[in-house]
Amino acid sequence: MWLVSWQLFGSESFVSFVSFLVGEEQISAIGRGICVLLGISLEDTQKELEHMVRKILNLRVFEDESGKNWSKSVMDKQYEVLCVSQFTLQCVLKGNKPDFHLAMPTEQAESFYNSFLEQLRKTYRPELIKDGKFGAYMQVHIQNDGPVTIELESPAPGAATSDPKQLSKLEKQQQRKEKSRARGPSESSKERNAPRKEDRSASSGAEGDVSSEREP
Repeated sequence: MWLVSWQLFGSESFVSFVSFLVGEEQISAIGRGICVLLGISLEDTQKELEHMVRKILNLRVFEDESGKNWSKSVMDKQYEVLCVSQFTLQCVLKGNKPDFHLAMPTEQAESFYNSFLEQLRKTYRPELIKDGKFGAYMQVHIQNDGPVTIELESPAPGAATSDPKQLSKLEKQQQRKEKSRARGPSESSKERNAPRKEDRSASSGAEGDVSSEREP
């Protein structure tokens, strides 16, 4: 599953927005928040769906109260989320011609997309989750503040683990290993590597004892 989200936020004098039009009718719109373009593939399952919902709602793309960027998620800010199914994200080019055979078929994709929206609403505030009209030819008006665009991809099917806690644990272990290699030998390793000085001292002491015994 591919996802492209636009970070949309504004100030009191300038409010970013997204709106979907079918013909001349506006069918959905939000103010501050993120716009999610969702590309559903043939191989996507409930695991990929849950992964994307977690990422969308917890991605830290907004500033905090002190103005620090990349600090707050859409849930932290209580902003809106507007979604649209975008099968063209699954495009594969054959020469110059787009091919969409990797995209999930329409009927199956609609059910999957509705499950995605339902999961978002269960996890967040339902009234803040908006969507367009599945399968409709729409005009999408996006005022992208920044502009900032984040591209996310769900874990590949059949990966060693899809448990986010386990993945986080493995990532931390790898980071510790990399830091350890960057610092070089640890203090305990240095101590283990320096027994020769201690041996020489011990040897000197032993020889001293022997020499003292030989003195009359």
